[in-house]
Amino acid sequence: MRALFLIPLALSACHDSAIVVGGLQEVNRMRAMQNPNLDILFVVDDSPSMGDKQVALAAAFPQMIDVLAQIDGGLPNLHIGVITSDMGTSASGTAPGAAIGQPGSGGCTGRGDDGRLQTITGMNAMYLSDVANNGIRERNYTGELRDTFGQLARVGAGGCGFEQHLSAMRSALTNSANVGFLRPTANLAVVILADEDDCSASNAALFGPESAALGPLQSFRCFAQGVTCDQAPNQIGVKTDCKPNVASSFLDDVEPFVEALLATKADPRMIMVAAIIGDAAPVAVELRTPPGGGTAQPALAHSCNFVGADGPTVADPGVRLAAFLDAFPGRATLTSVCSGDLTNPLGVIGQSAKQLIGDPCLDTTLLADASSEPGVQPSCEVLDIRDSLPDRPTSLAPCAPGATNCYDLLADQVACPASVDHLRVKITRSTAVPEDTWTSVRCQRAE
Repeated sequence: MRALFLIPLALSACHDSAIVVGGLQEVNRMRAMQNPNLDILFVVDDSPSMGDKQVALAAAFPQMIDVLAQIDGGLPNLHIGVITSDMGTSASGTAPGAAIGQPGSGGCTGRGDDGRLQTITGMNAMYLSDVANNGIRERNYTGELRDTFGQLARVGAGGCGFEQHLSAMRSALTNSANVGFLRPTANLAVVILADEDDCSASNAALFGPESAALGPLQSFRCFAQGVTCDQAPNQIGVKTDCKPNVASSFLDDVEPFVEALLATKADPRMIMVAAIIGDAAPVAVELRTPPGGGTAQPALAHSCNFVGADGPTVADPGVRLAAFLDAFPGRATLTSVCSGDLTNPLGVIGQSAKQLIGDPCLDTTLLADASSEPGVQPSCEVLDIRDSLPDRPTSLAPCAPGATNCYDLLADQVACPASVDHLRVKITRSTAVPEDTWTSVRCQRAE
């Protein structure tokens, strides 16, 4: 088999497994009728170590927009919202605890931002709206999208040091202050930017004073109480088989957050998730002297590091966040925050969102060449398959001049710049097909 071209293949699957019929294997599946509406929720860690990473997100955002602009019809109809990970000392099962630290400098109080969408001067709503109406883009902000988002993404670095990314996401989906952001029929992408793992509390006692059960009032509690490994949490050294602690007395399991996100859409294929976080491995515990000095205490070792705009920067393993993404197979993108340049992660996320909307591009490095003519001439079939009638597919023939209800395989460098041969499927239809119709492209694979 020829070399695997990673991005298109990894993002082409909107299904659980490949299907092989008559020697042909499914290489792409997309909505027959493109849904150009996309809501994007950015969950941005605003704890004290995040300033340079927010700047990197703002700088790389144009790459995501450039990828999305490659879809048929250009840039999709966008709603873009930004929230922080600051949920104060709130917990899902109890009232908020007492304030800790100095709010605005890493301290936590009340419900924090409670998943409320953030705003900046120049916005006249709680989110950015950029939609097409009769060929004209209608916007609720001034200036360019990339510049406005760049300001919006820099939410500050004074938020609570106990980052509740998943709890903030869930709150954002239901908070009445955010009304209008989520459109029932739009696709939904959730993008998390963080340098520490999720610490969504179920019990506000997590934020209590030092105790024998919890140890010092530090974010190591989030790992010790929220993750389980083969080794005891306080044991120094490398950990193995780490996963969310479903029986924690202080942190929620990730499953309720998966369910909350799935509940927003009738079809889970309308949802994608992405995270730019610390590498999920290695997971290790070390002894570290507290910032104010004193006796060394167990601390979660950093899983990656780099030199950023503000100097040496680190990130911790995102075990819980990685498990959250694992609950969305084929619709999740996990990349590393340990880079001063987030262009590649944002490009990959844009590619995944493009697939959510409907990406007709084919990775020809995986396909057998059925012709000696220049360029790859794959042997393929194209089928329309309805969710309600999965056993009654409709076959589409290759297009002849003037024909409809047929397909062409065309080189299109603008729509498919990431693939080697820039090959895409173009469907010509005489009438609209039912909304539950998906187009399946099945081709002979390369040996």
